[in-house]
Amino acid sequence: MIRMSIAALMLATSSIAISAQAQTVETAQDVAREQHRERSAEGFTPHAAVGADLFYSTDADDTEVLKIGANLDWKWKGPDEYLGVRVENASFSPNGQHSRDEQRVYLRAADKSGDWTWKVMAGTDGNTALGAASIHNDARFRQEYFIEREVLETPQGVDEGIYYTFIGGAVDLPINDRNNLTFVAGVQDFTGKNIRTHLRATYVHVLKPEWGLSTQLRTRYFHSSHPGEFDYFSPEDYVEIMPVIQMRRYYGGWRYLIAGGIGGQKATGDDWNQARYLNAQVISPPVREWAISAGITYSNTPIATGYTYDYTQFNVGLTRAF
Repeated sequence: MIRMSIAALMLATSSIAISAQAQTVETAQDVAREQHRERSAEGFTPHAAVGADLFYSTDADDTEVLKIGANLDWKWKGPDEYLGVRVENASFSPNGQHSRDEQRVYLRAADKSGDWTWKVMAGTDGNTALGAASIHNDARFRQEYFIEREVLETPQGVDEGIYYTFIGGAVDLPINDRNNLTFVAGVQDFTGKNIRTHLRATYVHVLKPEWGLSTQLRTRYFHSSHPGEFDYFSPEDYVEIMPVIQMRRYYGGWRYLIAGGIGGQKATGDDWNQARYLNAQVISPPVREWAISAGITYSNTPIATGYTYDYTQFNVGLTRAF
């Protein structure tokens, strides 16, 4: 479930924390990954899985998005190794208007090759190609590359078929076991003429390893080649600086995360405004007969035109392996 919002894109690249029970490794990200490896129940070796999930979002402009999906994986050994199909119904109600529904079908796959892990979800809504793909390694200087394509969830976006394709990469530059830098660069190509260049940097300092507690300084910038082309938020330049505090804990294989921050944002032609962010997640051990994940996110980063904005999203997913 992929949304155009800057807030949603931010989640994939900036969550970093550690836990006291993990092995000693060189970076905070490595500790978090080591602690939450696939943990199979004794005697349980899955071969296939079915799953269902729900995504809902709402904002200050009364735009609502509801996506309900089902996955059927005839090969499934865990969240990093599967092969199957996904069907999804996506309902868009921009600016409080009537609902526009569309059905989507995807082929989904994930696997590992050496130090690299890749995932692909490629499909269509009947009009154009949609989906996402990513690949990353587990090296000390971790690299990740990604591409995604989705519709804009504004009135013009869903009615006139305005899409974006976002491609980019990220790299971790560990300083020591308590400090890390992550850099992200990407290009977002919209239907029409607008091409947006993204640059992001996150500095992470681990305060209390035994608590999984870290502080972060998240910065991001984008430049639009053709600002204001349609009805989505697209100033010529946008910058955001946000200090964030995050706690990630593990108990019995379950992962719990909460993060929040307050900073500043500025767009071309506007003064500095407050930027706010809150995220909470819970994820069960991934390789069990039943697995569940849930999360909620709030931000006030604009998406549609205008600068006063509140955005909330909720997601929940359930997987049955057998």
